[in-house]
Amino acid sequence: MISGRGLGHSGGTLDKLESIPGFNVNLTLDEYRAQVAAVGCALIGQTKDLAPSDKKLYALRDVTATVECIPLICGSIMSKKLAEGIDALVLDVKFGRGAFMKKIDDARALATAMVEIGKKMGKGVTALLTAMDQPLGRCVGNAVEVAESIACLRGEGPDDLMEVTYALGAEMLVHGGVAKDVAQAHTKLRAVVSDGSALKKFGEIVAAQGGDARVIEDPLGVLPKAAQQVPLLSSKDGYVTDVDAMEVALAALRLGAGRARAEDAVDHAVGITGLVKIGEKVREGQPLGVIHANDDDAWAAAEVRLRDAIKLGDVAPKVGPLVAERIG
Repeated sequence: MISGRGLGHSGGTLDKLESIPGFNVNLTLDEYRAQVAAVGCALIGQTKDLAPSDKKLYALRDVTATVECIPLICGSIMSKKLAEGIDALVLDVKFGRGAFMKKIDDARALATAMVEIGKKMGKGVTALLTAMDQPLGRCVGNAVEVAESIACLRGEGPDDLMEVTYALGAEMLVHGGVAKDVAQAHTKLRAVVSDGSALKKFGEIVAAQGGDARVIEDPLGVLPKAAQQVPLLSSKDGYVTDVDAMEVALAALRLGAGRARAEDAVDHAVGITGLVKIGEKVREGQPLGVIHANDDDAWAAAEVRLRDAIKLGDVAPKVGPLVAERIG
């Protein structure tokens, strides 16, 4: 998998992986090929030899305020995926307040464009449109999301995050001929999580790329930790009626978890954990989330954003489906 870095409010897979001490995403082509042959998987970024156009496209989107431009998104994403030498591809195309595509119609247009590009290149491509009005899972940041991902590989991840992960993984198993249909694919995915082989494989990937493989057994002991971990307490009883994904993302950005410009540095330790979900009942004094910060001013700014993001009411709201549509 060739991934990108966070830009604007979005998180970057490479930034998250680099929160694991020693993890090297800058493999050469020879190293990439050798690792895929030996381990079956590699998680890297674009290089001067592999999808070099993506670096230029990323920079162009940053300086021209065209991060949300569909043709440039297609060029950036599909250049990396096709350069990998894929046979098939499954895309998670998000819509809602926390996504680049706020409206499902725009997400559908983006997904359709990428599916058509794959089709013209002779590749099987499927896209799932998934909701991002509230954050997926309960963590936002880099190291904190790696820890949450490891929990998922143990079968202990948040229900919504597991649902989307299984939906995407099932499509990939069908594309790869590993499962005859989505139902069988779900059974296979749950089996490799249950028997520990999914977690073991991630450990192999981490070790192969120079990372501290102890992270799969002791993520909190290996991953970087912020100096402050302060809970945001509810001021009243009620049901969570909203957790604005964009406001949460901007709170994490203010902490230093992301970058406003492509050249900005990222603080891997900071972020937000234990976020409440829409529909949950909370009591006065109960944590709505925990802010991980390395700076008092950043914590204060994030605290204001997070309070604005989370709304409480007297009635539990209805929550729409996570996977709204399948294209491909």
